[in-house]
Amino acid sequence: MQTDELKDTVLQALEDLKATDIVELDVRNMTSVTDIMIIASGTSNRHVKSIANAVVTACKKAGVPALGVEGEREGEWVLVDLADVVVHVMQPRIREFYALEKLWALTEESRGKSEQG
Repeated sequence: MQTDELKDTVLQALEDLKATDIVELDVRNMTSVTDIMIIASGTSNRHVKSIANAVVTACKKAGVPALGVEGEREGEWVLVDLADVVVHVMQPRIREFYALEKLWALTEESRGKSEQG
C-alpha cells in the first residue's frame, strides 16, 4: 500500500470515530523514522483508546498491520506505528503539554534557516 493510501485509511478511521483537531505533518524531509505523522485528539481515555483501535483495525483490513501500539493502557496518548505513517491520538491536555505540532514546525524552521545560512 502506498503511503498516501495508508494516510487516507488512517484519516478516514479518525473521522469515523469523531477524532478532533486532526493534523497531518509531512516529516519525510526531517526524519528517516517515518514519512507522515498524524496527530488527533480524543475526548477521554476511552475515546482515545477507541480511536487508536479503529486506526489499527482499519489498517489491518487494508493489509497494513501496525508495527506497534504504545500507551493503550493509560489512554492519554496512544501511538500507532504503521512505519510510513505514525499516528498520535492524545487527550487535549496531553497534546497541549507536549505540543508535537510546534516541535515539528520548529524543526522545519531550523532546517530552513540552516539551509539558507
